Amino acid sequence: MPRSRRLSAPLYEGLPWAYLGAGVLALVGSYFSTHRPVSWISGALGLVGVLGGSVVLLRRRDYRALSSQYGDAGKTLPGMDEPRP
Repeated sequence: MPRSRRLSAPLYEGLPWAYLGAGVLALVGSYFSTHRPVSWISGALGLVGVLGGSVVLLRRRDYRALSSQYGDAGKTLPGMDEPRP
Protein backbone atom coordinates (compact mmCIF):
# COMPACT_ATOMS: atom_id res chain seq x y z
CA MET A 1 0.00 0.00 0.00
CA PRO A 2 1.57 3.34 -1.02
CA ARG A 3 2.11 5.98 1.64
CA SER A 4 0.35 9.28 1.16
CA ARG A 5 2.49 12.37 0.72
CA ARG A 6 1.93 15.26 3.06
CA LEU A 7 3.00 18.89 3.06
CA SER A 8 5.07 20.26 5.89
CA ALA A 9 3.04 22.08 8.54
CA PRO A 10 4.34 25.62 7.79
CA LEU A 11 3.67 25.19 4.08
CA TYR A 12 0.21 23.73 4.73
CA GLU A 13 -0.72 26.56 7.11
CA GLY A 14 0.56 29.20 4.69
CA LEU A 15 -1.35 28.05 1.62
CA PRO A 16 -4.60 29.95 2.30
CA TRP A 17 -2.59 33.12 2.91
CA ALA A 18 -0.74 32.56 -0.36
CA TYR A 19 -4.10 32.17 -2.15
CA LEU A 20 -5.36 35.39 -0.57
CA GLY A 21 -2.18 37.29 -1.39
CA ALA A 22 -2.09 36.10 -4.99
CA GLY A 23 -5.78 36.95 -5.35
CA VAL A 24 -5.29 40.47 -4.04
CA LEU A 25 -2.28 40.98 -6.33
CA ALA A 26 -4.31 39.76 -9.31
CA LEU A 27 -7.18 42.10 -8.41
CA VAL A 28 -4.80 45.06 -8.11
CA GLY A 29 -3.18 44.09 -11.41
CA SER A 30 -6.62 43.88 -12.96
CA TYR A 31 -7.42 47.39 -11.79
CA PHE A 32 -4.26 48.88 -13.28
CA SER A 33 -4.22 46.83 -16.50
CA THR A 34 -4.83 48.78 -19.72
CA HIS A 35 -5.83 45.71 -21.75
CA ARG A 36 -9.45 44.79 -21.26
CA PRO A 37 -9.20 40.96 -21.74
CA VAL A 38 -6.18 40.72 -19.44
CA SER A 39 -7.98 42.85 -16.89
CA TRP A 40 -11.06 40.61 -16.91
CA ILE A 41 -9.07 37.39 -16.70
CA SER A 42 -6.82 38.58 -13.89
CA GLY A 43 -9.83 40.03 -12.06
CA ALA A 44 -11.67 36.71 -12.27
CA LEU A 45 -8.60 34.77 -11.12
CA GLY A 46 -8.07 37.26 -8.30
CA LEU A 47 -11.64 36.87 -7.14
CA VAL A 48 -11.29 33.07 -7.19
CA GLY A 49 -8.04 33.33 -5.21
CA VAL A 50 -9.51 35.61 -2.55
CA LEU A 51 -12.67 33.55 -2.20
CA GLY A 52 -10.78 30.25 -2.19
CA GLY A 53 -8.31 31.41 0.44
CA SER A 54 -11.11 32.77 2.61
CA VAL A 55 -13.11 29.56 2.35
CA VAL A 56 -10.11 27.40 3.29
CA LEU A 57 -9.27 29.61 6.28
CA LEU A 58 -12.86 29.58 7.54
CA ARG A 59 -13.27 25.82 7.03
CA ARG A 60 -10.06 25.11 8.96
CA ARG A 61 -11.13 27.41 11.78
CA ASP A 62 -14.54 25.73 12.04
CA TYR A 63 -13.04 22.23 11.93
CA ARG A 64 -10.56 23.06 14.68
CA ALA A 65 -13.25 24.65 16.83
CA LEU A 66 -15.54 21.65 16.46
CA SER A 67 -12.81 19.08 17.05
CA SER A 68 -11.69 20.86 20.21
CA GLN A 69 -15.30 21.05 21.39
CA TYR A 70 -16.07 17.38 20.71
CA GLY A 71 -12.70 15.88 21.59
CA ASP A 72 -11.41 13.18 19.28
CA ALA A 73 -13.14 14.13 16.02
CA GLY A 74 -11.37 11.41 14.01
CA LYS A 75 -12.84 8.62 16.10
CA THR A 76 -15.71 6.75 14.49
CA LEU A 77 -18.93 5.72 16.16
CA PRO A 78 -19.09 2.23 17.67
CA GLY A 79 -19.74 -0.30 14.96
CA MET A 80 -18.98 2.12 12.14
CA ASP A 81 -15.42 0.88 11.59
CA GLU A 82 -16.64 -2.64 10.80
CA PRO A 83 -16.91 -3.54 7.11
CA ARG A 84 -20.34 -3.73 5.57
CA PRO A 85 -21.61 -7.08 4.31
